[in-house]
Amino acid sequence: MSARRHVHVITPGDHYSPRTGSAIPTVVHGLCGSTPAGEPRPAVVVRRDTYPDRYDSADIIEYDGARPLPLGPRSARYLDGGLGSLGLPRVSARHDFAATVCDQGSWEPSIVLAHNAPQLVPLIDSHRHVPVLYAHNQLLRTYRSWESRRVLSRVAAIICVSEALAEQTAAFLPRSLRDRLRVVHNGVDVEAFRREGATPAERETAPAGSGPLHVVFVGRMIPDKGADVLVDALVRLDRPDIRLTLVGSSGFSASDPLTPYEREVRAGAATLGDRVDIRPFAPRREVSRLLQGADVVVVPSRWPEPFALTVLEGMAAGAAVIGSDIGGIPESVRGVGILVPPGDSAGLAEALEGLTDDRALLARTAQACLRYARAHDWSTAAAALRQALDGVA
Repeated sequence: MSARRHVHVITPGDHYSPRTGSAIPTVVHGLCGSTPAGEPRPAVVVRRDTYPDRYDSADIIEYDGARPLPLGPRSARYLDGGLGSLGLPRVSARHDFAATVCDQGSWEPSIVLAHNAPQLVPLIDSHRHVPVLYAHNQLLRTYRSWESRRVLSRVAAIICVSEALAEQTAAFLPRSLRDRLRVVHNGVDVEAFRREGATPAERETAPAGSGPLHVVFVGRMIPDKGADVLVDALVRLDRPDIRLTLVGSSGFSASDPLTPYEREVRAGAATLGDRVDIRPFAPRREVSRLLQGADVVVVPSRWPEPFALTVLEGMAAGAAVIGSDIGGIPESVRGVGILVPPGDSAGLAEALEGLTDDRALLARTAQACLRYARAHDWSTAAAALRQALDGVA
């Protein structure tokens, strides 16, 4: 089955481009770029009006977006939720997704991976193609088990990016569908994040520096991501030998206006003076460069992230990683990085102080993180996906 071409359908309007920091295009690019020689080149279904500078890891199938329904996004969600509770199709979601597969009759028989799109599954021609739901988040929270059964009855597999997410998803599935759950952890492009001028072997044996500890946060500036927890930890420490770089905006654009939360984070960080550098959203290539300059990458999420890509990216950059002990984060951090309770700025401060005062510990942690990243690159994830799809019907 895995010898069939993989066709990835990403969220309508999302960009398959290095200009975006969105997780789904990053994952799809990583998987497509690791397709073994001799297997069919994958394709990605992309709306025609999205960024033209696209990743070259897959063929592009373009489509014209659906004519908008006369509803705002919030009204559309309420409508779909109400229809679903009545046992009726969620018309707004299906309206948007129908455009993505309008030409599927002309595609060669493929495995069609519906990313974060349960309502796309019934629209895939299962006589010609193999429908697979690829879950990057908890998608079924508003579904009752009987609606999940109806919508996903023809799905061949449900891929989840972590064991934690698979466990959450199972709670909203009928027993008849739970055996279709598969876990494929995300990977990382080790070469893209490798520090300039250092081979992986050289980086593994490099001693930690003796200058100020450089701590980096990369992520959306929203409460769920916990940048304020990191700022509070460093204000508690008030150490001149730690400097902080915060990278991110509330959305995926550097021009997004500051939200009240962002102003709150900046006000707290102002007490650190010139030891903090706050930057807006950065494209993927710039994120690589910023992580390469980090001694420690912190992922202080409050919410149960299904899988935080920044964890592996920080590891691949040769940094020690500290992450919240919640959701799918421990599945990457445990055993090599450092876990702290979510929202616990005192515990995070203690972990940062330990790495600052013990540079040998910092070096050991960074080296272990890099070895872990090298063993979990995108080729490993792509192989796991092929294995998960072997034998599905």
